[in-house]
Amino acid sequence: MKYSQFAGSIASLLIIGICFLPWIEVPAVHLLLSGWHGEVNEELNFGKQGIPYSFLCGLMIVLFQIPRVWAKRANIVIAVLNLGWTIKNYLIFSMCRLGECPVIKPALYFLVLLALIIQVMTFLPKMEIKEE
Repeated sequence: MKYSQFAGSIASLLIIGICFLPWIEVPAVHLLLSGWHGEVNEELNFGKQGIPYSFLCGLMIVLFQIPRVWAKRANIVIAVLNLGWTIKNYLIFSMCRLGECPVIKPALYFLVLLALIIQVMTFLPKMEIKEE
């Protein structure tokens, strides 16, 4: 695809931005959790999920811009890690605990969608093949 590298880079930037938006809301305790604010109390702490996303997406943006085969192959592996991290976060954040189910905000759904888009874009690099 002609614009796959650009689309993958934009989707990576959007994932970093989505980490600042609320992912879930727990109405019983009036609590909003996001990628940067995941601490409920000492016993329940989701951590700062934005740190791994920032690292992985920043690395993918750099690799999307490098026109080498090794960069495209490495980008596929990193995108798989990113997709796995996203699925893990979706399952953990959306899980019901003690009979209380959180309200899932649209940002969590967009996070999964963007991770899938990035994965597809890594499979469609624009590479010019030189014939020898």
